[in-house]
Amino acid sequence: MQIIHQSLKQLLDSLSPLEANWMDSTAEAIMDRILTVPQKGSFDRSDITNLINAEDGEGFTVSKFCVGSFLGYSKDKLETELTSRLGPGGTGIKRYKSDPERYLDVLEEMGLIDAMTLTVNAKPVWSDLLKERLRFGRGSAIQGQQRGRELEDFVEAIIKEVFGESYEVRCTFQGVNGEAKCDFAIPNKAMPLILIEAKGYGATGSKMSDIIGDVDAIIGAKRHDASLLTFTDGLTWKARANDLRKLVQRQNDGRITRIYTKQMKKAFKSDLQTLKLEYGL
Repeated sequence: MQIIHQSLKQLLDSLSPLEANWMDSTAEAIMDRILTVPQKGSFDRSDITNLINAEDGEGFTVSKFCVGSFLGYSKDKLETELTSRLGPGGTGIKRYKSDPERYLDVLEEMGLIDAMTLTVNAKPVWSDLLKERLRFGRGSAIQGQQRGRELEDFVEAIIKEVFGESYEVRCTFQGVNGEAKCDFAIPNKAMPLILIEAKGYGATGSKMSDIIGDVDAIIGAKRHDASLLTFTDGLTWKARANDLRKLVQRQNDGRITRIYTKQMKKAFKSDLQTLKLEYGL
């Protein structure tokens, strides 16, 4: 083979778009099922039954996608809601067939009947189509950012109540074994005695695993006598219990001082007050 010298410009100029058809066999099955929904003024429980009935697990996967489409839920959000409301035991066809009435009750509680009625009787205009594209494109990323920032603001309000202005936000702190990023360093990034990492989630994904790496980086860099507190929340942890278990293990072996959620606000504030006294801050 002849040896040649390639340039970046040559490669950039040779790039072409990679087209992909979003409509696979599952999408076709979902649309076929949705098109069986009748056009009428109002819907009832029997319409939910007709929408989700399936012969096998693959068919029930289509059923759940249809439910999510009417409710405007992503696959992850629907799974989280069903798991939270149904409890342990899964959300698939076996769960449905073991107690169909309870499953239907949950779908009613989630507002599926109203969603079907509103969707089927809606009179859309062209801007509605673009709004939906925006919501599922940029909108999903914005939601993730807002969830994370809302939790950070929640945590910061408590920190400020206890420490005043003696903390730094979203900084790279200097530890005995190098540097690492953290959400809060108290009293400052130069001498962080209390480190706090806050992560909120509303959808499952790789970012839920990223927190393990972020926490491990802090553990590896910080002083051994510095306290590391982790603040997290979001029902999607129920679908990623193994990742949460890894955090808990780090708390159990002493690498994390304590893990908190929003419902543990009082304990978080109390522990900060205790640490403030212990560190003489």
